[in-house]
Amino acid sequence: MLGTSLPQKIIELHQTARDFADEVLIPAADLHDREESFPADNVERLAKLGFMGILAPSQYGGLDLGNLALTVVLEEINRGCASTGVTLSVHNSLLSSPILHFGSQEQHARYFPRLASGEALGAYAITEPDHGSDAAAIETTCRREGDEWVLNGTKAWITNGSYADIIVTFATMDPSLRSRGISAFVIEKSMPGFSVGKKEKKLGIRGSDTVQLIFDEMRVPAQNLLGEEGQGFKIAMHTLDGGRIGIASQAIGIAQACLDEMVDFSETHEMFGRKLADNQLVSHKIAELATRLDAARLLTRRAAIMKDAGLSHSGEASMAKLNASEVANDAARMALEVLGGAGIGRQSSVERLFRDAKITEIYEGTSQIQSLVISRHVRSVRG
Repeated sequence: MLGTSLPQKIIELHQTARDFADEVLIPAADLHDREESFPADNVERLAKLGFMGILAPSQYGGLDLGNLALTVVLEEINRGCASTGVTLSVHNSLLSSPILHFGSQEQHARYFPRLASGEALGAYAITEPDHGSDAAAIETTCRREGDEWVLNGTKAWITNGSYADIIVTFATMDPSLRSRGISAFVIEKSMPGFSVGKKEKKLGIRGSDTVQLIFDEMRVPAQNLLGEEGQGFKIAMHTLDGGRIGIASQAIGIAQACLDEMVDFSETHEMFGRKLADNQLVSHKIAELATRLDAARLLTRRAAIMKDAGLSHSGEASMAKLNASEVANDAARMALEVLGGAGIGRQSSVERLFRDAKITEIYEGTSQIQSLVISRHVRSVRG
């Protein structure tokens, strides 16, 4: 249910993404899950559609259409394949966005032509083996030596890490300073001291590349500092707000896929001499999920519109992510209940969707972290 209030360009983009999901992504999604294989061909085709540059400035070859357009596209791409969807989301929301908002003009000119065209893939590296939710406690260090920064540390659970050419990462000048000591950097995999560590084996979204990154006396040119010294925590939090909108969009796509499976199965299977779709319990499940899904979609698009307008949107982004991820998990459970034994086998897409949905409650901030952000937001707006 797209609605008619979207700009024509976004409506056209949505149709392109929808067709791509139906024709390319859905037929291959189960294979990428089973083989835990990175969907490189999908990413290459996304680049040809211009989707790698949705946020990138038009002067560098990007579409420059903003976060609402990205949200609409991500819903459809994730309906088709969540592993492909998170690859696209990270590239736009977590890599292109901070460079766009905090990068220098020189950084824009250097990176956006490659990012918009898909020549270079992006990643975002803040999580560490011992520090996930507490971003201010990162232990990766940076020190200035002449016209370079030297970084040491390990980043964990990094999406696109093995394949990324350009990465936004964070390091502290002094761990005792916590958030005040953190700076952000744009790094490249070709920099001396950079290496890729172990690949993670995951419950869901298994076609997505998830690895450790190791910085061993990694030398980064001073001009690759993103923003100002000590501004890294602010950049990280601003960026994660956009990332949460992206994961909310992913959850909506997964939930829509579950609803589609429920409807298709209930229309083509019978029980006690009548279609499952005519069973009152099943029809109630479909109605409930369709209503909750549209509500989640509207919450997410509100957050995207606020971000595009330059308004404060942390609370709204967390609401969207918390709600959409809950809807996705409930949708997967409902789909399994409707399909029964047909839904639990590895040959069923619902089995994959059930596992994929769970991941949306964990990354880009757990549901518990979203609740904390929302609570602070509610208290702050009360004055």
